[in-house]
Amino acid sequence: MQLSFLRPLYDRPGPWCSVYLDASRDTHDAHPQVDLRWRALKGQLLEQGADAESIDAIERVVRGHDPMPGDYGIAVFATRGHVVLTEYLTAPPLKDLAVWSNLPHTMPLVAQRGEQIAWVRVLADRRGADAMAVSAGGVPRRAHVQGRESWQLRRVQPGGWSQSRYQRAAMEAWHHNAGDAAAATVELAEKVGADVLVVAGDVRATGMIAAQLPERWQDMVVRTDAGSRNVAADHTLMDDLTVQTIAEVAEQRVAAALDRFGMQEDVGAGLDAVVAALQRNQVDTMLIVDDPSANGQLWIGPEPTDIATEPGQLAAVRDPQQARADAALVRALVGTDAELTVLGPDEAPDLTDGVGAVLRYVDAGTPGRGNG
Repeated sequence: MQLSFLRPLYDRPGPWCSVYLDASRDTHDAHPQVDLRWRALKGQLLEQGADAESIDAIERVVRGHDPMPGDYGIAVFATRGHVVLTEYLTAPPLKDLAVWSNLPHTMPLVAQRGEQIAWVRVLADRRGADAMAVSAGGVPRRAHVQGRESWQLRRVQPGGWSQSRYQRAAMEAWHHNAGDAAAATVELAEKVGADVLVVAGDVRATGMIAAQLPERWQDMVVRTDAGSRNVAADHTLMDDLTVQTIAEVAEQRVAAALDRFGMQEDVGAGLDAVVAALQRNQVDTMLIVDDPSANGQLWIGPEPTDIATEPGQLAAVRDPQQARADAALVRALVGTDAELTVLGPDEAPDLTDGVGAVLRYVDAGTPGRGNG
C-alpha cells in the first residue's frame, strides 16, 4: 500500500485530534444519530486535553457532511484549529474513536483501506464500448466510445461476392471500433496507473480490444464474456465481477510481499529489526498484523527516521517523546517513501512481534547479518 495520501499529516507539527466516526444512515434522517455519536467523541477529546479550535474544526466537518445511504464511516484529522485530512471509510469503523496525541492515529485508517488497486473496466460490443476507471483510493473516470458504422450482414447465396464484401466491411468496422476502445482504455489506464484491466462483453470485441493494447497492458487484462452494454442487470453483474477481480489482485500483492519477506530469511523480522531498518532508510515494504488492541510505544524525534525502542537510541534528539508504536511506524514509512502491507491475524501467525520488513538492501550493518 502506498502511503503518500497521508503525507499532509506529517508536513506540520501536532498534537493531533484523530476521529473515527460511524456515519451510517440508519433512518430517514441520520443527523440525530451522527450528532449523538459526535457528542460522545467530543467529550472524549475534551477529557484528553485537546484544544477547542481543533475540536471545533472537526465539528464543522462532521455536522456539515451530507449523510449518504448505506453503512460507512468518516476519519478526520485536525491540528491547531485546522482539518488537514478527511477520509470516507467504505464501512463503519470497528468502533467510534477519538484520540488526542502527538502523532495522528492513522493505523485504523490504513488497516481499513487495505491494498488499494487502481483499475479500468471496459464493457464492449461491436458497436463501441463504455469504460470506467478508478485510481487507488480515487475518483471514478469514465469514457464512452461510439463505434463507427457496424455493417448488418444480409443473407445471400452462399459464397456470393456480396457476402464476402459485407463480411470484410463488418470486420473492418469492428476492428476500428476495437482500436478506438483500446486507445480509450490505455488513456484511462495511464491516468489512474491501473493495476488490472477488466475487459468484458462480446467475445469477439473483447478479443480485438485486448489484441490492440500495448504489450505492457496486455499482461494486466482479465477477459470475460459476461455483461452487456444495453442490459442494466449486467452492469450489476460487472460490478460484482470487478470487485472479485480487484480482491484477487490485492491478495496476490499481499502474497508477493510475504514471499519477498520470506526470502530474506534472517533479517527484517520483529520490532527491533524494523525500527533499526527505518532508522537507516532501509525499508521497502513493512508488514504489520492488524491488531486494534495494540498499545505499544516507541520513542520519536522531529524527523521520520528519529524512531527507537529506547530513548537512549536517539542521542542526537534533544527531547525525545513517546508515541503509539503503530503511529510512529507509519510516520517513518511515509517519510522514507516506503510501503505498507496490512495482514490479517491468520495471514502471518508466526510474524515476530506482528511486524516485519522487506528491505531495500542488506549490508554488513543490517541486524542479523553479522553486526546484529
